[in-house]
Amino acid sequence: LDAKLRVQMRAEISRIQRQLSVTTVYVTHDQIEAMTMGDRVAVMRKGLLQQFDAPQRLYEAPANLFVASFIGSPAMNMLEGTIEEGGARVGSALLPAPPALAGSVGKHVAVGIRPEALNLPGTDDRPRLRGRVATVEALGPEQLAHVEIEAQPVLADEVLEGLVDADDAKELAELADASRATVVARLDASATVRPDDQIELAVDGRHLHFFDLDTGEACR
Repeated sequence: LDAKLRVQMRAEISRIQRQLSVTTVYVTHDQIEAMTMGDRVAVMRKGLLQQFDAPQRLYEAPANLFVASFIGSPAMNMLEGTIEEGGARVGSALLPAPPALAGSVGKHVAVGIRPEALNLPGTDDRPRLRGRVATVEALGPEQLAHVEIEAQPVLADEVLEGLVDADDAKELAELADASRATVVARLDASATVRPDDQIELAVDGRHLHFFDLDTGEACR
């Protein structure tokens, strides 16, 4: 189906399901369909159940790296971090870490940052990531800024599986070799950002996700 009709059919199937009042199992590879139509969603990987939860819980509290990378559009930014006294070091920024990692100084973790948790700085003292704007996507009420920063991207299989094609994986590996990573920030339409601008992104520490790089499980 074309995009417009696909959206219409999602609403129609949901309406029929509510009208019939029957339990329905709907199988899809489209995360948007799963999130908008499901009361409960089972995320599978290679035949194994990864998480079974309400759609919003999958988004706000992913159980592991795979779920975190798969759920969300644009995808969650995944960066390597090192636990220090007072937080997690990602590039030049020290981000707040959960109490569960307080006694794990020196441990390498994956730090997940949703695009909406990255904003242009205000007058607050939130930690900041600095980098060069690679490209900007104008979407009407918002814009997506792709910013290249000094940090190490996560190259775990769980993350690479969610990439669109082999070229994306190759580009990610090339950036990693140079200790560079590209993060996507969801900015207001009024924000003035242009390609090649050097900007800072303020990180909302309340909405960070941490994962064990060895097991892929969330650190909570």
